[in-house]
Amino acid sequence: MTVTQASRIHDRRWVTQCALSRICGGCGQSLGRPIAFVGTPDEIGRNAFHAPPLHVACAESLLALPGADPDWQVVTTAGFEFVRPAKEDEDRRPTFRPNSLL
Repeated sequence: MTVTQASRIHDRRWVTQCALSRICGGCGQSLGRPIAFVGTPDEIGRNAFHAPPLHVACAESLLALPGADPDWQVVTTAGFEFVRPAKEDEDRRPTFRPNSLL
């Protein structure tokens, strides 16, 4: 994964497209299984991630990039739910909720 590709994981439109099309947030190719998410320990504890789904290799590449968040960890799953924020939600970012951690 390149730095340019990595910068898209915070683009709200790209994140939504990845969710609805079931494509990797890194490379844009179709997702198979397992599906990887990268997140902070807090996101892992809540089982709610803001970065889009990734291939395992793309997730590992993301974490190896210079400037990558050192707190991020990889979680793998067989599936996920995409949750759009409600009007009253303070955090307006969409989230991904893995439904069967591997």
